[in-house]
Amino acid sequence: MCLSRVENMYGGLMSGVDWIPACAGMTDGLQCALRNANENCKHLQSITMFLEISQLQVQYPGRAQPAVAQVSFGLPAGDIGVLIGPSGCGKTTLLRAIAGLEPVTGGQIKLSGQVVSSATQQLPPEQRRIGMVFQDYALFPHLDVARNVGFGLHHLPSPERAARVAEVLALVGLQGSEKNFPHQLSGGQQQRVALARALAPRPQLLLLDEPFSNLDVELRERLAHEVRNILKAAQATALFVTHDQLEAFAIGDTIGVMHEGHLHQWDDAYTLYHRPATRFVANFIGHGVFAPATLRSKGEQTVVSTPLGDLTDVAECPLPSAFASGECDVLLRADDIVHDDDAPVKAEIIRKTFRGSEFLYTLRLAGGQTVLAHVPSHHDHKLGEWIGIRPQVDHVVTFERS
Repeated sequence: MCLSRVENMYGGLMSGVDWIPACAGMTDGLQCALRNANENCKHLQSITMFLEISQLQVQYPGRAQPAVAQVSFGLPAGDIGVLIGPSGCGKTTLLRAIAGLEPVTGGQIKLSGQVVSSATQQLPPEQRRIGMVFQDYALFPHLDVARNVGFGLHHLPSPERAARVAEVLALVGLQGSEKNFPHQLSGGQQQRVALARALAPRPQLLLLDEPFSNLDVELRERLAHEVRNILKAAQATALFVTHDQLEAFAIGDTIGVMHEGHLHQWDDAYTLYHRPATRFVANFIGHGVFAPATLRSKGEQTVVSTPLGDLTDVAECPLPSAFASGECDVLLRADDIVHDDDAPVKAEIIRKTFRGSEFLYTLRLAGGQTVLAHVPSHHDHKLGEWIGIRPQVDHVVTFERS
């Protein structure tokens, strides 16, 4: 399936980008875009957003570029959102602005329909009913687990406070640990205590800033699944910040990819991977390369000509007229390239990375074009060896030629 992109005139949930199939038989491409966008608007407007970010901007004094630039997205109640991107992309600044710890210079933030941040209005952090889990957990070393978890519950009578502490400790699987101190717990247990403390006051929104970054890789992945289950059981609305894609995929209902202060795409993991809205998202998520391609019509069918051969099983491809002379770049993921000794196209192995069940091969075609391929690890070829490859692309994604 071949996919094209169109600007979404709703301007909110999809962060300025929506996906529509190219309209077969319609001569007016703009008419097609308008029709699909309007239909999408009706669907989006029927969804009630708990957290609404509209054209948000955060500008630090003395900086030429804003830390957060014109960001818009929505998060329904009970959903888990994740912000990912390289260091310095603005994701933590955005999280702090939602918490009320950073003033905004444009746009607005709404919680449950109430404006909590704008250029002229700033609700204090303590009045937002937001819980936070920090990278270093910020547990009090001189307090045991029960007193750490109950720290924000001093307004409750002692019996109610004890009952709520027991309830959230059971939720995170730490019942019986009430008398332990933080230094007596593992990193994963400390993380769950921090999560229990954040959930204890029943916040309307939970913000988590890279909560697994101090843990080893295997524990991070396991805890991401555990924390997702805990948050879903608590019916919590949460927004994560992370730089780890696998962590984001494991925990998020919706994931936003940020770069240089801009939100490039706000979507589920499958769509981010298979239907990236921008070149940055395509390059940042997963492994892949951009290969030169040409779109041409063959009868009633659109054919994508690539260095690996023609891609013909493309039922929803943009028309060749979508690009000048039909020339574009096509995204080729590592899992789009199949090792096949009988294939007519040969490529030289110039790099290989062992990943247990598979190798990630970097391959160079005779014409100099580089592609990536996942190959089962029992196919242990040597560097410099030429192997046969063929494309097997289920989602053809094209961009303007760079």
